[in-house]
Amino acid sequence: MAQTAAPSTTPAMKPSGLRSLYLIRTVVSLIWVALVFTTSAGLTSADKPTVIAAVLLAVYPLWDVAATLLERRMAGAGPANRVGVVNVALGLAATAGMIAAVLSTIGRALLVFGVWAVLSGAIQLFVAIRRRHAVGIQWPMIISGGLSVVAGAGFAAMSASPTSGLSSLAGYSAFGAFWFLVSAITLSIRGRRAKGL
Repeated sequence: MAQTAAPSTTPAMKPSGLRSLYLIRTVVSLIWVALVFTTSAGLTSADKPTVIAAVLLAVYPLWDVAATLLERRMAGAGPANRVGVVNVALGLAATAGMIAAVLSTIGRALLVFGVWAVLSGAIQLFVAIRRRHAVGIQWPMIISGGLSVVAGAGFAAMSASPTSGLSSLAGYSAFGAFWFLVSAITLSIRGRRAKGL
């Protein structure tokens, strides 16, 4: 997932590729948020997920797996890339856990999502800190990763509350989309400055 001390035969991750991926992640997250708000925002912790809500919940970590695989291809081989393997495994486990959770209640899904957000946020934080020298401008991803850890702990804690619902997850995803957009913009500005534009 990240670019650190890769072998000389492996090209370094290009900021333009990372910027494009961040933009794609922004758009997909916003589409997910819109779908949750229009179809499932009223569901609360004790409710059984509808088919649409179940699909949206299972697809979210699966999309993160796909994005991580794209990022790994851009990063090439190297020690930091092994973190991407861990993130892919975590995302697949979260998808499996979410499929099991949506057969129960929204509360169970919030718990699974919360645990996944804590772990994936910690990985994002780790990768962004290591990547800042190779790619630069990683402070938005550092902030986003840290906030994901905090939000995930909150989701896990509120999973037992009868008033908790999917609207809180939509807010989390919207906030993540914002940080991906900020990262794309800052990488674009850095690229223009490097070219003297």
